[in-house]
Amino acid sequence: MSVYLHPPGVICAAGHDLAELREAVFADQPGGVSVNDTVWPGHELHLGVVHAELPSVAALPLEQRSRNNALLLAALAQIRAQVDEAIVRHGADRIGVVLGTSTSGVGESEIALAALARDGQLPAGFHVEQQELGSPALNLAQLLGLGGPSYVISTACSSGAKALASGARLLRAGLCDAVLVGGVDALCGMTVAGFTALESVDAARCRPMSATRSGINIGEGAALFVLSREPSAVRLSGYGESSDAHHISAPEPGGRGALAAMRQALARAGLQPADIGYLNLHGTATPQNDAMESRAVAELFGLGLPCSSTKPLTGHTLGAAGAIEAAIAWLTVAGDGRLPVHHFDGQRDAELPQIALVAPGQRLAAVPRHVMSNSFAFGGNNATLVLSHD
Repeated sequence: MSVYLHPPGVICAAGHDLAELREAVFADQPGGVSVNDTVWPGHELHLGVVHAELPSVAALPLEQRSRNNALLLAALAQIRAQVDEAIVRHGADRIGVVLGTSTSGVGESEIALAALARDGQLPAGFHVEQQELGSPALNLAQLLGLGGPSYVISTACSSGAKALASGARLLRAGLCDAVLVGGVDALCGMTVAGFTALESVDAARCRPMSATRSGINIGEGAALFVLSREPSAVRLSGYGESSDAHHISAPEPGGRGALAAMRQALARAGLQPADIGYLNLHGTATPQNDAMESRAVAELFGLGLPCSSTKPLTGHTLGAAGAIEAAIAWLTVAGDGRLPVHHFDGQRDAELPQIALVAPGQRLAAVPRHVMSNSFAFGGNNATLVLSHD
């Protein structure tokens, strides 16, 4: 049984809708990520901040009013006609919601705790449930009146990709006829300070696969798809999930878990490595992740497969990353042969396998029929997606 990813709604630093994101990822010059000193006051860092005006959350229940849910509503607005059509076609009780997130409304808690320290009381607009991880799925299900399974996956940086895989399983199990799948994460001081404490943040624009790489740029955003059995231009043809069980934050150096996820995704799609035309790397620009991923990619595909990391444009959007990068894979497989550019300083790390990084202006002679997207998380939690067109 085939499952299809319909055109996504997306918002991130690289673009506030699908058209803007398309322009950004195929452009010769990098945009998106920019210098910011307000998310973590006193620290000037490159971050993937969304500067668009977001939908108001004033009409939502108090416990659902967060920037995280505002980002989600912005993505929903772009595909609302698709969602309404699915409700009419299938009925609200046959539509589920599966989302990835890692912060939910933690930013609102930070603001509230600062007010408590300053004023001696919490602000009237704060509710502790704003930070609950299940809030984004609850928000969509209640807002749209959906009665299908509704839940959030929070496995750090693989969350958004795993949400798509989970939605496909709901369809194949016959529990739903359509599922809203994706991911959302809002910037907050906790994640920026936390990753800085781990010595994983680069103040400059991140440089995946570079000899000078020194960490990530954290970002925010949301991507939302209608996943269904109704034919569309792009299929979610494969997905794979694995766990390194190696270390609480570092990946297994040889890439065993990454390889297992990629091989599982290929097997589920009925494909061979040679069938993949482009790979969106997890590509965080941390020393250990890039080393592990490049070894795994070289072992499975050799050195000829065009690859790129788009995190220098979007920032690492954590729980939303797998979904936003699925939207970039969607644009690639439904596109015109152009490939997302790998932006870095051009200084290849001689210690890493020399995988084929996409240069500005590079394109294929024909649109790739199958593309792959990797998402790897803390604890060695790995997810790989394969998107295809017929």
